[in-house]
Amino acid sequence: MALFPRCLLHGVIFPVKKMNGLRVIPKSTTIHEYARYNSNSAGIRERTLIAVKPDGVQRRLIGQIIQRFEIRGFQLVGLKMLQVSDELLSQHYMSLCKKSFYPSLLHYMTSGPVVAMVWEGNNVVRSSRMLVGNTNPAEAPPGTIRGDFCIHISRNVIHASDSIEMAQKEIALWFQSSELIEWECCDHGNFYQL
Repeated sequence: MALFPRCLLHGVIFPVKKMNGLRVIPKSTTIHEYARYNSNSAGIRERTLIAVKPDGVQRRLIGQIIQRFEIRGFQLVGLKMLQVSDELLSQHYMSLCKKSFYPSLLHYMTSGPVVAMVWEGNNVVRSSRMLVGNTNPAEAPPGTIRGDFCIHISRNVIHASDSIEMAQKEIALWFQSSELIEWECCDHGNFYQL
């Protein structure tokens, strides 16, 4: 009990040793450090890339979109506004470069600034996809970002990584590691049971 009063952990991760197939956590571990080892909380540190596209920025939807992720309990660890280069987009949309709509996609994504964000939380990739809604706004249910704000599939306001692996690649493409902040939210313990 004497170790639990320390409230914040600033990116310190202690090694977990395995003995006879069991994970052994150092005796000096605080409750917040324990959350990093707890198998039930492994997904808490999952991250995803979310980008408000030029039409979302021009329509002043940034604040409402951020609010939805905050209300959901996710933690913002990276945020920037940028004019996206053709080079970055060609890497981001590599799988779409042979599609007939690719030139218009590039034109759309370079038509104005984009707000790129990295969000962290439990099952954040899958939950974000549900929060964002179907790519086609006509098929996105009300209550989702696209269901509430989008008008046409070619202007669908937001991007969300579609898998953990893709999120890792996209985050590395859009952000330098120095642009991501490791921090503990003071009510983190209320969201995630240890």
